Amino acid sequence: MTDTIFINARLIDPVALTDQIGAIRVKDGRISEVTENGARPKNANVVDCAGMCLAPGIVDIGVKVSEPGERHKESFRSAGRAAAAGGITTIVTRPDTLPAIDTPETLEFVERRAQQDAPVHVLPMAALTKGREGREMTEIGFLLDAGAIAFTDCDRVVTNTKVFSRALTYARSLDALVIAHVQEPILSDGAAATSGKFASLRGLPAVSAMAERMALDRDISLLEMTGARYHADQITTARALPALERAKRNGLQITAGIGIHHLTLNELDVADYRTFFKLKPPLRSEEDRNAVVQAVADGLIDIISSMHTPQDEESKRLPFEEAASGAVALETLLPAALRLYHAEQIDLPRLFRALSLNPSKLLRRPGGRLQAGAPADLVLFDPDAPFQLDRTQLLSKSKNTPFDGARMQGKVLGTWVDGARIWGDG
Repeated sequence: MTDTIFINARLIDPVALTDQIGAIRVKDGRISEVTENGARPKNANVVDCAGMCLAPGIVDIGVKVSEPGERHKESFRSAGRAAAAGGITTIVTRPDTLPAIDTPETLEFVERRAQQDAPVHVLPMAALTKGREGREMTEIGFLLDAGAIAFTDCDRVVTNTKVFSRALTYARSLDALVIAHVQEPILSDGAAATSGKFASLRGLPAVSAMAERMALDRDISLLEMTGARYHADQITTARALPALERAKRNGLQITAGIGIHHLTLNELDVADYRTFFKLKPPLRSEEDRNAVVQAVADGLIDIISSMHTPQDEESKRLPFEEAASGAVALETLLPAALRLYHAEQIDLPRLFRALSLNPSKLLRRPGGRLQAGAPADLVLFDPDAPFQLDRTQLLSKSKNTPFDGARMQGKVLGTWVDGARIWGDG
């Protein structure tokens, strides 16, 4: 394989938290050298970055690819292309498919299809309970052996505390990661908005922000009992942050994430009942949004993800209460995240700490780093390039994005996986 050297790059290093001009040399799919500015070795492919940003490829936890069962919404081929266009080099896929990924056989099907069709790395998660029904845990050991990276029932909360505690205990014995959705299920059942004046004026069924705090408190208690490795998929309210901070301070193996839409949108964006803004959990107040943005900047919330959830037109073109929840975000994750950078709320190294380094560390993968020996999974982007999003041009099969028509900044110029360019001009 020919060596590649990236010169005149603005290197975004989430480990050292630096942003400076330099060069990176890639050999055999790995970073071999990082220098202030590199000479051009003979027989090397030279990429002149022209002062644009070069960062570790994004590692996106919680991507729904609708295979098996709903391939018309998203396939591994379409999701892989969309991820590459968005600077994402690894997608961690959810098991909320039809049927759920709860057996080694289903998991092996997913792995084969991903390897055939997706140009990016694909790490599949498996269901924590059979059928995601919360009654009986899956064969966690067999699924680990088959390649499951983590275990989750996605947006279905395991309400049976005994079942959940047993699953956590068993996962702890195998050092497996459990990912949970923190919403008290009875309070949040049927909710389409967050409780408050806006929801009341719009006549929408709503749930208190305390539903998130209540679920997190329960899970923290079970973590104290079991000692499992645990990740909360989305912390979206200010009320939940003190509990998260205490759990971390007390030494529990807990991390937390947040979807990009809850970082950059609020409940007022629902406006005239636009169903592309219907998410799970629902969009929060501006006060909550500012609180979680600060939590990401401080490192209390560890990970930013797309929470990519494709839905077809038929499931979205319904009254707001009846419409399906979720939005696509593989291609909009980076430009939406750059809104926080342009607002001077988070600098680029800290942004990529949450987008790339921390997800890699949580999954015990070597990515997310610009250092010798790390895999050459890279994204080159112009953080200032303006554009207006046209959802019909998205590479995802489904087009349910809340950013349709929005003016955004930040364009991916190239994406590399294991040193090979998978997106952008030569």
